[in-house]
Amino acid sequence: MGNICCDRSSIRSDVCFMKGDIRTHSASFSIFLYSSNNISNGRRIQEEEEIQQYEKIKPYTRKWEKSVMDTIDQLDLVVMKKSKFGKKTNQKPCQVKHSVPAVVFSNGGYTGNVYHEFNDGILPLFITSQHLNKQVVFVALEYHEWWITKYSDILSQLSDYPVINFSGDNRTHCFPEAIVGLQIHDELAVDRLQGKNTTIRDFRRLLDRAYWPRIKGLQEEEAQLKLQLKPDSGELKNLSSLPPWLSSMKEEEEEEEKEEMKKPKLVIISRNGSRSIINEGAMVELAEDIGFQVEVLRPNPRTELAKIYRALNSSDMMVGVHGAAMTHFLFMKPGSVFIQVIPLGTDWAAETYYGDPSVKLGLKYMPYKILPRESSLYGNYNNDDPVLNDPESVNAKGWEYTKKIYLDGQNVELNLRRFRKRLVRAYDYISQRKLQQSSY
Repeated sequence: MGNICCDRSSIRSDVCFMKGDIRTHSASFSIFLYSSNNISNGRRIQEEEEIQQYEKIKPYTRKWEKSVMDTIDQLDLVVMKKSKFGKKTNQKPCQVKHSVPAVVFSNGGYTGNVYHEFNDGILPLFITSQHLNKQVVFVALEYHEWWITKYSDILSQLSDYPVINFSGDNRTHCFPEAIVGLQIHDELAVDRLQGKNTTIRDFRRLLDRAYWPRIKGLQEEEAQLKLQLKPDSGELKNLSSLPPWLSSMKEEEEEEEKEEMKKPKLVIISRNGSRSIINEGAMVELAEDIGFQVEVLRPNPRTELAKIYRALNSSDMMVGVHGAAMTHFLFMKPGSVFIQVIPLGTDWAAETYYGDPSVKLGLKYMPYKILPRESSLYGNYNNDDPVLNDPESVNAKGWEYTKKIYLDGQNVELNLRRFRKRLVRAYDYISQRKLQQSSY
């Protein structure tokens, strides 16, 4: 006890482990570990030496990406030799003493993009801390109050303690252990953790626990609102007291509502700006004609996650164009259908970031790769232009070309006759699955 052990073998992140008398010092962006040992890094320390071991770390999960790592605050991890009895102490006095470990991470980088918030933050927090059973304090560099609020439901399932703002809290916090940096597995994924069979489905169950109280509250609010909107709630409880024509109308409305609820529910994640579906309204009508109950979601950074979770958790199918909002496939129940519309030039990213991970979650993934004629780029380039017929060669020129042409400069107009086949296939799959479930 008294050393720092760092694992720097991953291309994605560095993680350092500390155990003993650990004390934070935010002014110098340092965490000190006070040790009585005289051995460090395989050599004997001279009596007068105070610093026994020194490590640097940027606790963010995109280690390979220099441009973003240059924006991440660096922490100094220092093992200091304890002063001998009778000598003036060099230890920072504890101002806040914790009995549980700390997990220290950066909340900077690409925070603000929902994909990165889950992939580089929330999921690594789950992976790194789940074995501590909520007995852990999260310590955030580049702390954002809005992020704490947005993810408070999830954070409450990971830790019983409030998140500490490392640079905004200049008190000395003392811990018995600390993990500095986050472990990360793959894109939006949880591999089986050592010694446990924990997978992405366990994270999905955690989301259920996190959002159920708020969803229940929303349901109660809506029930109260319905009662308030009824002209005379006392009369309507007893249909026999109504005039025959009004009673019949109410019965028909209730039957229509019941029939609508029986239909497979399709949620469309709608985009504004680039990569939007130009003929979205026609697509909604097509889906309704096939037999879907359709809900269109237009999430933005201020949309409460519990409301998005409620819509997708209760759905049978999700459709959306490739982009960060596809991260919300994590809110779907295993066995549901996920159709990702893949614009030109986005094949690799669509499959890597959302397609493959959705299969690991247990979704029925049905990608829809658009043809050049379904892209808004079709009218801007000649038919033999590589932008239309060889996107890989364009992507090979660099990220700036991909972003400008395919991500920021492209919308989608679906060939509804072609897309209908995908919707019918999904409808049949959902119907068959519901039939099998009802027979159990």
